[in-house]
Amino acid sequence: MTARGVEPPQFRQLLGRFATGVTVLTSRSPDGEPIGMTANSLASVSLEPPLVLVSVEKRHDMHTAMEKGKHFVFNILSSEQEALSRAFAASEPDRFRGVSYRENQSGIALLDGVVAHIECEKQAAVPGGDHTIFIGLVVGGDATDRRPLLYYRGGYAGLSR
Repeated sequence: MTARGVEPPQFRQLLGRFATGVTVLTSRSPDGEPIGMTANSLASVSLEPPLVLVSVEKRHDMHTAMEKGKHFVFNILSSEQEALSRAFAASEPDRFRGVSYRENQSGIALLDGVVAHIECEKQAAVPGGDHTIFIGLVVGGDATDRRPLLYYRGGYAGLSR
């Protein structure tokens, strides 16, 4: 008999108590269009080499882009970018409409006004239930002193200091 773990509502409640930063993961779709999705599953994997991971649901349109592509970027959102987080969390096909960005050398969108960009080259993809865990080597990026957007208990928050 295989253990199935806690039920989804309890899982969401438990993990909802872990405050996370909010990112918009960007890449290129197989047809060359910019693609993005809101993600808070960014995690550091290793310092040497500098590796990070993100978990992407297999049914999400970003999944195919991540599978087929080689490069992706984490755009760490600032406290003023809640609307951007909501837009990239929606199922709207053209999430970039009205969004200000530039492209890096790999042609991946770097959103304007973020706390930081973390530019990655895909190193591995590991199955993880109904998601795939993509591991990337950090190959570039930049950071600002803006305050981050946080997600906690099903809602957005910011730092008070």
